[in-house]
Amino acid sequence: MIRYIPILFILLCPGSTFAQSTTERVVLELSRKKFDWLIGKQADSLNRVLDEKVLYIHSNGWVQNKKEILDDMRSGKLVYQKVIIKDAAVRIYGQTAIVTGLGTFEGINSGNAFAIDLRYTEVYIHNGKGWVLTTRHSNRMP
Repeated sequence: MIRYIPILFILLCPGSTFAQSTTERVVLELSRKKFDWLIGKQADSLNRVLDEKVLYIHSNGWVQNKKEILDDMRSGKLVYQKVIIKDAAVRIYGQTAIVTGLGTFEGINSGNAFAIDLRYTEVYIHNGKGWVLTTRHSNRMP
């Protein structure tokens, strides 16, 4: 006697998500807006989302604090021209949100053009007023 066991396959496409909470949607949208603000050099908006102790750890090991992020954006030292998010997800742990994503980042760093695929992790905390970015770390994809 042959028994058939049903198998369930789930196909996940890039950018697909299961049901998300309102908080998850808010944090993901904030993360995406942050990239738009970097591209548009919207320092005031970016300033509000960056925690005072934020650290950006770039794929080349370069580390920036809040002042450096904003100064380098304003001066043109680091210019983001295009960010295409291919996949992003968020996990909420109380007042902490962890965003993981994959994207293509294009711009100019110290006069040198770059176009790289990065996998990144961002950590947001809710400080009582709203969500702020405390840490961002990225790794270059092969």
